[in-house]
Amino acid sequence: MKAIWNDTVIAESSNTKIVENNHYFPREDIKEEYFEPSNSHTRCPWKGKASYFSVKVNGNTNEDAAWYYPEASHAAKPIENYVAFWNGVKVTE
Repeated sequence: MKAIWNDTVIAESSNTKIVENNHYFPREDIKEEYFEPSNSHTRCPWKGKASYFSVKVNGNTNEDAAWYYPEASHAAKPIENYVAFWNGVKVTE
């Protein structure tokens, strides 16, 4: 799977995990140079507290376009520290 934003592949993996129709990419398969930590957080009732990254490509920023669970709940442990995308990031094969 590939995550693409602003015509650039920002993550690529053959080991994504699908939860609630989102592909979660292993942290080692994202291209760190395009990611900047965000101060945003949300809480999922069953996965726990999510943290976010903003994605920066070619001078453009997509705020909070990626999220992950640094300390996932017991039920969501398989995706702990895996990264998922939204807000215009295309995930495709």
